[in-house]
Amino acid sequence: MLVHICCSVDSHFFIEKLQQEYPDEKLIGFFYDPNIHPYSEYRLRLLDVERSCKKLSIELIEGPYDFENWLNAVRGLEKEPEKGSRCEVCFDRRFEVSAQKALELGEKTMTTTLLVSPKKSQEQLIRSGEAFEASHGVKFIAFDYRKNNGTADQGRVSKEQQLYRQDYCGCLFGLDMQREQQQKLMDEMFSPINAQILPASIEERLELYQLRNELEESNTPYRILKERFLNYRLIRSSLKVGDSVVPSYPLFYSTISRPQTQGTIELSIEDQHFLNRDEVRFITIATFNTLCATHYRSTQELMFNPLSLDDELSLRSQLVKTPFSTSAIIIVDTIPIGKLTLILETKTYEDTKERLITL
Repeated sequence: MLVHICCSVDSHFFIEKLQQEYPDEKLIGFFYDPNIHPYSEYRLRLLDVERSCKKLSIELIEGPYDFENWLNAVRGLEKEPEKGSRCEVCFDRRFEVSAQKALELGEKTMTTTLLVSPKKSQEQLIRSGEAFEASHGVKFIAFDYRKNNGTADQGRVSKEQQLYRQDYCGCLFGLDMQREQQQKLMDEMFSPINAQILPASIEERLELYQLRNELEESNTPYRILKERFLNYRLIRSSLKVGDSVVPSYPLFYSTISRPQTQGTIELSIEDQHFLNRDEVRFITIATFNTLCATHYRSTQELMFNPLSLDDELSLRSQLVKTPFSTSAIIIVDTIPIGKLTLILETKTYEDTKERLITL
């Protein structure tokens, strides 16, 4: 039987139930989910599905990540709600490719782990599955593992197995509506040009779960814990001296009271140069190099090859002497003279992130 897999939280429980009820059935996992966005999230979910299938001793095949074809299929349905018409088209697309894969492998039956997801309509899934059974000749079997307290059991299994538990279905449009309803920043879509790993980002989680797999391979005990913290995202930043834009790099947690401020340097203390308003301070790239033991030739080089976030926060602590400061600290090539215009649009917000500890 070909089992279309959407994510490990659904698939691990679903496949365990299949193995218990059909111990003699050969199961082949098929991860085909071009709706998942961004691609880093796709990689993270695939990573967890690979681990899950390895634990369950079933073969896994990865389908194509044909995101553009998926976008074309759902065009015009971007504003549809969860369980609406966009989801049905999405199911059709994934079932068509899954049915073709089943035929290619000589399998006569297929199912999908989407059936166990509380975020999905089983009626929609069954309609799509039966339609492709009629057109492709691959029998679609709808297992209802939500009943008899199945959803609670699924949650228990995902915690016991320390699976990656995503908090959105997968597609860009569903995520946008969900974050808008929650009045939360859609920080999953932030992708810094400097490729720095941001806290609570998909990229940080990807590193964490890769490390989890390595610890398991070396039989090192661990736990994944959640912790609350103050998160931050830089939306845009620029610095002008008069009418000329100059290279500038704001350290993490740099904020001002409004998106733009103007002023002049009024005070210099120990290589820190203070604007006459909004608690903004500047240091040169030479001072940065001295404090961080680095050898950047320019601020622009730093912009595209930054330190790790931990190192940036360590520098901030050296400069402000307190862990609670969100004053703007701007790195420049040379300290500017004259009227300055700083644009610094940011978002600071309460958030949670995962942390892996070894035992």
